[in-house]
Amino acid sequence: MLSVIRSAALVGVEAVPVEIEVNTGEKGEMGLWLVGLPDAAVKESEERVQSALQNSGLRLPETRTTINLAPGDLKKEGSIYDLPIALGIAASTGQLNREFLKHYLIAGELGLSGGTRPVRGGVAMAILARKAGMRGVILPRASAEEAALVGGIEAIPADSLDGALRFLTGEAKVTPLVATMTARHASGESQPDFSEVKGQTAIRRAVEVAAAGGHNLLMIGPPGSGKSLIAKRIPTILPAPDAEELLEILGVHSAAGAAMNDVARCWQRPFRSPHHTISDIGLIGGGAIPGPGEVSLAHRGVLFLDELPEFRRSALEVLRQPLEDGQVTVSRAAAKVTLPARLMLVAAMNPCPCGHLGDRQRECRCSPMQVRKYRAKISGPLLDRIDIQVEAPALSIEELRSAAPGEPSEAMRLRVEAARTRQRGRFGRRSGGCNALLGGRELREYCALEKAQGDLLQQAMEKLGLSARAYDRILRVARTIADLAAAEHIATSHLLEAIHYRSLDRS
Repeated sequence: MLSVIRSAALVGVEAVPVEIEVNTGEKGEMGLWLVGLPDAAVKESEERVQSALQNSGLRLPETRTTINLAPGDLKKEGSIYDLPIALGIAASTGQLNREFLKHYLIAGELGLSGGTRPVRGGVAMAILARKAGMRGVILPRASAEEAALVGGIEAIPADSLDGALRFLTGEAKVTPLVATMTARHASGESQPDFSEVKGQTAIRRAVEVAAAGGHNLLMIGPPGSGKSLIAKRIPTILPAPDAEELLEILGVHSAAGAAMNDVARCWQRPFRSPHHTISDIGLIGGGAIPGPGEVSLAHRGVLFLDELPEFRRSALEVLRQPLEDGQVTVSRAAAKVTLPARLMLVAAMNPCPCGHLGDRQRECRCSPMQVRKYRAKISGPLLDRIDIQVEAPALSIEELRSAAPGEPSEAMRLRVEAARTRQRGRFGRRSGGCNALLGGRELREYCALEKAQGDLLQQAMEKLGLSARAYDRILRVARTIADLAAAEHIATSHLLEAIHYRSLDRS
């Protein structure tokens, strides 16, 4: 008897449909025969499924059974097909009505006892089921909790094979899970706060401008100047993600296998801070079957690269596409996938190899050649894509002792949210809702300059040797500064401040 179960495979951060066909009653040697381009983990499901069926009180097929994972040209990996295969066997042996299976997308790993274990991609599977017009998904409880956030479908938790079977037969009533998390800003004493940052007024201002417009930021200063301290607090002043952004964030993390309760990402935008020894694949994504890397895990949030020149040159250069396009395309023999990477890059670096150039307390011993070689590790095209470049001077002990607590994150966040509201009111989501993503038409419409301002910008471009890309980015930053000031048009003071933020980007 033939039964068909609908499941899914993860390709990048998206789920694609997979049909599991189970046919029993065939002539030949008794056993399970698995086809459809399965990997080693999928092949091992035969032993897990047979044990789970027995320990759940279900009858094993007494004939040859062929299990086909379609389409046959798509590589299947992982243990997510255990539960649908077991239910398919139950249906093909007459222990479950096959009609009950067509309404749900099913996935889950089975233990030998018949209990279920979470799988990656619960959010992506729920989105796929909703697009396909299905009633819902049947997943292990932790994965179903993520799927419930999608809305519009039923997210049925299956704690065991027996529980899933009893739900499908109607013997047990299972209430679909309801999302209990909503997008709101993180709060609490455990959260870092900008009130802990003393002094550094200029950097705080630059960070606020960067957060208000979604601009990339580079801080350059000696060790101990507070660069990392400030960077880790940037998520606390960013607006909370809306429902659509929240779903995108959860989808990426779910596909990467991060459990929903591992981090408080439902309350706050993601913050990723990889070590400088990270590989190109770890940063950009990839693998035999491409999966998300750090740039995708920072989608709709912050990617912080500390000690920027210490990263591999090749790893830094692959950042060009995501910084420009908001996505990254990874090509492998198994698949070619496009991963989301709409992020805010925050980077920090020392001014020289020893780190003390410009430090009032310590003497720099680096030669001009060493300083140039050190800074040359950051290519011009990458610097072009960093909108704001600001110096972070070291504070003396006297300044640290005398400085009053800084302005709290909440006050800064309110100003940032007000600026973002003005941007959304101006062009909605056409440019992603922030000035950093303004296109050519929006730049001409919303960043128009008077003749004197245009002449001023031209002089600055020629003096600093900036590129055409830097020209557009200066206009975007100036527009953000005007939004923070609630100004309808860009003033000369706004333009001058934006030009000042490119002072490190010289020919």
